[in-house]
Amino acid sequence: MTEPTYPDAPPPQYPGAPPQHPTVPPQSPQGAPQYPGATPPPYPGTTPPEYPATAPQYPTATPPQYPTAPPPQYPTTAVPPQYPASAPPQYPAASPQYPTATPPQYPAPTPQYPTATPPQHPAPTPPPQQPPRVPAQGFAPPPAPPQPPVLDRTVDIDPHTGRIHLAARQRGADATAIGQLVFQLPHFLCSLLVIGIISMFLAAPFNYLLIGAWIASGALVFHRPTEKLLARYLFRMRPALHSELTRLEPIWHQVTAKAGVSPETYDLWIEDHKAVNATAAAGHIVGVTRYALETLPDAQLAAVLAHELGHHRGGHAWATLLGYWYSMPARIAWAAFRIAAVIAFQIASVFSLLGALVVGLVSVVVVVAVALSFPPLLLVLVTPYLLAAVGRRSELRADVQAAELGFADAMIEVFHGFLRDEEQALAIAARENGGRAVRPGLGQRLLSSHPDTHTRIRRLEDWRAAAAAAAR
Repeated sequence: MTEPTYPDAPPPQYPGAPPQHPTVPPQSPQGAPQYPGATPPPYPGTTPPEYPATAPQYPTATPPQYPTAPPPQYPTTAVPPQYPASAPPQYPAASPQYPTATPPQYPAPTPQYPTATPPQHPAPTPPPQQPPRVPAQGFAPPPAPPQPPVLDRTVDIDPHTGRIHLAARQRGADATAIGQLVFQLPHFLCSLLVIGIISMFLAAPFNYLLIGAWIASGALVFHRPTEKLLARYLFRMRPALHSELTRLEPIWHQVTAKAGVSPETYDLWIEDHKAVNATAAAGHIVGVTRYALETLPDAQLAAVLAHELGHHRGGHAWATLLGYWYSMPARIAWAAFRIAAVIAFQIASVFSLLGALVVGLVSVVVVVAVALSFPPLLLVLVTPYLLAAVGRRSELRADVQAAELGFADAMIEVFHGFLRDEEQALAIAARENGGRAVRPGLGQRLLSSHPDTHTRIRRLEDWRAAAAAAAR
């Protein structure tokens, strides 16, 4: 065997000469031990190794023969790898070509600036002076005139829309409002009598101060914080939520725009009641039931709001509240007298029937004596009927004012809905009454503050026919 041939390099050189094995056995200091035989056994090989004079001789003189197969041939030059195809894949010789013809054309051509000098931008100009803005009225504002006309003190102008609002159109007092104030005089006199009796227990000048303060307190009806207290605790209403105003305000702005009044004059409130109704309360509050807000279409809701605006424009709301305010002392005194009389009658009836009769007779005598000593008090017996008649008249006038704003058809639709609700209520009452129809009596109809629904529909139909005839 020969040593392997390494590529491009000579075989490794062993360090020094190959070791020489000894051929003569080593000599011990006292001589070699004597074996039983004649001569000592020979060492392997030709001659025994010589210790330590010569190097030991290995059993074979030549190194072992390795396989004669040539070692693997490593590549000596860089050869590109062979791909399965006949030629390697051809990559794009050049970068992708993007559109270079023209950039996209926009609707407006690109401005051409001079190439010699950079463009000169004009100096910024101050913005024009804008008139103060107010909340939107719900309609497109007309262009403002270049020179507004000179207005007198009776005119209120909205600077945002340019619409001129006459103060007389925003608030007034028609015949029905004045009639309500006149028919409330007996209640005012009764209240004045009650305040006078209370002042008798006070020393001067506090007695006169009490009477004067009560008379001046009527101005609180037009005080907005007081109006809100009365609307919340007397009429059981609440301010509208933001989600409710989202629907109410646009419709309210349209109604006030048609009427030529500012929508900020009045506040929108909600009454939590399951019926279609609305209320003109105090002097600056327009209330609508939540049921009407959730169920009525926009046109009918606008008609209902226009009806309540008619009450405010006619002065019905503040006249009614002012009369109610001045009648409160008399109402409280009458309620206290009735409670005292009932308690006295019940106590007396426990002991004997005669005692109960005496208490009843004394109560009647007191009432008659007070009425005779102050004859105007007798009018209190008829004023409820008179006030109810004036209230029915004011409702018809408010219906007509809503029709004049363009809501006649919508109001008629609302009243037909009232008829359906009334028929359902009568059917339920008849079923509970054993099948007999329940109709309001004469006294109940005379004390009603609203006319019957058929009368209101007929009144609007007559107005619509007259308006159509006048337009031809």
